Amino acid sequence: MQPADPALPEALEQRLVELETRLAFQEHALAELSQALADARAEGNRNAGMIGHLLADLRKVRTELYADPGEEPPPPHY
Repeated sequence: MQPADPALPEALEQRLVELETRLAFQEHALAELSQALADARAEGNRNAGMIGHLLADLRKVRTELYADPGEEPPPPHY
């Protein structure tokens, strides 16, 4: 039987440290991406709510200005 190479455990330990470092980096990146996605979804929900309110206000204004649909001016292409 040949004696074990003394550098082998050090090489394995170095490789393990490198893999753990990569894993930690990927976990951190994943957490940042998850937070960015949550922020984007929240902003999308806020924007959808604002658009809903704006459309409701626009409908309200149009009905107050033009109670009779016949009084509404023609579209610009006529």
